[in-house]
Amino acid sequence: MPRIVKTTVFEIGELSETAKESAREWYREHCLDFDWYDFVYEDFLTICGLLGIDLNTRHARLMGGGTREDPCIYFRGFWSQGDGASFEGVYGYARGAPKKLREYAPEDTGLHAIAESLQAVQQRNFYQLTAGIRQQGRYCHEFTMSVAVERDSENCQDMTADAEDALTESFRALARWLYGRLRSEYEYLISDEAVDESIEANGWTFTACGKRFG
Repeated sequence: MPRIVKTTVFEIGELSETAKESAREWYREHCLDFDWYDFVYEDFLTICGLLGIDLNTRHARLMGGGTREDPCIYFRGFWSQGDGASFEGVYGYARGAPKKLREYAPEDTGLHAIAESLQAVQQRNFYQLTAGIRQQGRYCHEFTMSVAVERDSENCQDMTADAEDALTESFRALARWLYGRLRSEYEYLISDEAVDESIEANGWTFTACGKRFG
């Protein structure tokens, strides 16, 4: 026989501290299945463009059956051995990159240092260096990227002895920078403040023990 069961539900701010943490854990487990990293990727694409890196793209299938072109950026995170970020693309000299990076990110000294390093090695090679950057292996971090450097010299001059190492280290530093940004964004999204704000915005309610209702 049908019965009517009444349940008292609470908003996140009305729960006890223990129940709040249960509600937050529900959110962290079930509500981050979206491309939360898109903003970081967009920023990274802009930075790569300023540095002279043209990221490769790959086909990504959409739920509706279509496809889209996604940048070849990879990451695993965030607290296990082997976690990190990597990317694939083609690099060539970008005129005025240090100045443009300072204008785009005036307080990011890490990016400034990368731009200056690339500028310096290009100067030693008369701005003729190009490089292909590839991801290798099942893991993805700064050391899974292989870098093939060439010098486009009309006189067939060899690149300086430090060229390949200098470019490789700059790209690895950029991968470390990317991973740091991704980790910071993720840690913000799972913070108590951000979780509570999202729960409140969606109007979700919970039982007294913090179990999602409905």
